[in-house]
Amino acid sequence: MTIAVTAASGKLGSEIIEALSRLGTHSVVGLARTPAKAQRHGVEIRKGDYNSRADLEESLRSVRTVLLVSGMDEPAKRIEQHRNVIRAAQNVGVGKIVYTSVQGAETGNAFSPIVQSNRQTEQDVRDSGLDWAIGRNGIYIEPDVESMDAYKKAGCIANCAGDAKCGYTTRPELAYAYARMLTEDEHNGHTYNLHGEALTQAQLASHLNRAFDTNLTYQEMTVEEYRRERVAELGEFLGGVIAGIYAGIREGAMDSPSQYSKAAGREHQPWGDYFAGK
Repeated sequence: MTIAVTAASGKLGSEIIEALSRLGTHSVVGLARTPAKAQRHGVEIRKGDYNSRADLEESLRSVRTVLLVSGMDEPAKRIEQHRNVIRAAQNVGVGKIVYTSVQGAETGNAFSPIVQSNRQTEQDVRDSGLDWAIGRNGIYIEPDVESMDAYKKAGCIANCAGDAKCGYTTRPELAYAYARMLTEDEHNGHTYNLHGEALTQAQLASHLNRAFDTNLTYQEMTVEEYRRERVAELGEFLGGVIAGIYAGIREGAMDSPSQYSKAAGREHQPWGDYFAGK
């Protein structure tokens, strides 16, 4: 059985290809808009532009299962791009689609339109007539690790999440779960929240302090203060989206029960173990 992974040049797509390759039980191909950017994986890379259904159909021939990694375009465009992948899969006889969706508030903040677009693709996948499985990803913890220099300079983590908990995860942990969802039929027809132990920002700061020998504190901001700061640094769209994510955390939208163990067949990596390796 051949499994195709879209967005093979991206960080999550790359991790999933690696996880599938470690399983060694199925043939794996990667799809990428620019195949030359995804040649490092040691698997066949085919053309996979979400805007070209013809290219997708050609690249998905002989594929049994496809992983659809959620796109990065604006919400309205990404719905149609995802539909191109779904329709191409239908047209060439793909049997199963696994979709990487997101958790988050469906209304009320600037991240909500992105969540809504993901929910629409979830419904399109369910309505496709193919076997399917869906993962709703938690928030990546890697950007906080990558922000350590900025956190050290500021002496704190500052955002509008307050004391609410967030279901964090990592790309390798997601990749392990998706590899299982792609290769095991028991996951067909299921939607899973994929994250590890939920953390407050103060708990996150404590983990970072132990890992990096720092003394960070958490500084709470209002939603509007944080939005203004993010927009000033990142621009109206991206800054608003980031602020919307943290507003959603504040509202409890990122503190959902996790079904990671059902998807992966094991528990998510504990945060103490993850940070011990930093």
